[in-house]
Amino acid sequence: MDYGLCLPNFTARASREMIDAAVETAVDLGWSTVWTTDHVLVGTGDAEADYARNFDAIATLAYVAGRDASLRLGTSVIVVPQRNAVVVAKELATIDALSGGRLIAGVGVGWDRHEFGNLGMADRFPVRGAYLDETIALWRHLWSGSREPFEGRFHALDDFAFDPLPDQRERLPILVGGRSAPALRRAGGLGDGYHASQASPAAFAERMPLIRAASAAAGRPIPALSARVNVRLDEDDGPGYALRRGVAGAAADIRAFADIGLAHLAFHPQGRDPEAFVRACRRLAEEVLPLV
Repeated sequence: MDYGLCLPNFTARASREMIDAAVETAVDLGWSTVWTTDHVLVGTGDAEADYARNFDAIATLAYVAGRDASLRLGTSVIVVPQRNAVVVAKELATIDALSGGRLIAGVGVGWDRHEFGNLGMADRFPVRGAYLDETIALWRHLWSGSREPFEGRFHALDDFAFDPLPDQRERLPILVGGRSAPALRRAGGLGDGYHASQASPAAFAERMPLIRAASAAAGRPIPALSARVNVRLDEDDGPGYALRRGVAGAAADIRAFADIGLAHLAFHPQGRDPEAFVRACRRLAEEVLPLV
């Protein structure tokens, strides 16, 4: 199992100091990847409260890429239908080229209809799945270096030059997030990976038949499997899935994820200041992971 760290680029605790501490800790612990979380202009409801303060997911990775030359850089996940797909293709290609091919593009359709409206894209919310499907094909087309026309429902390109190309070219990994049936089919049929959020090992296992079926129907291998998990070791229970029930309970869950076939876990620890965040990470590394 390979491990990564969700950067504290969102919630009220998000700050440059928190992000710097997280990056340094991931390097120190030998974890492979850091991940950013995306929202742009949420409302003020309870469901949106964690995302009111949110350093931009793509710009933050550019900042991190300049601080460290070893970590892989992932988005967990970009809400692609809220953006111009060609502009995002350029941003991601630029980071990949400047970082030496270290980018992972995690993508999703989003869930917050109100946020789409705030961004002037209310009409895209009902077709956001179709927009993401086309975007995946468009990105691979652009990143391959092809100058052949691209004709889709949302994009028509017939005379263009796209440069620089990503170091990874069209092999730049695109991981699909989400829990709905269309998202799982998209992961299996189009994605290079499936990236779950707040899913227990049991919930993840329940999703696998649909992912496998979509992969088989598309004549593709099963995508690489990964998940981001909240870490609340001192809790026995609570809302949403997290690594809980102490060191032994968390280690048991990580082993269960490995048994399903996950290759990567991205940890999202608690901690309202850099010192507490680093302590939470070190507890995982020193007490939990040796038991896995």
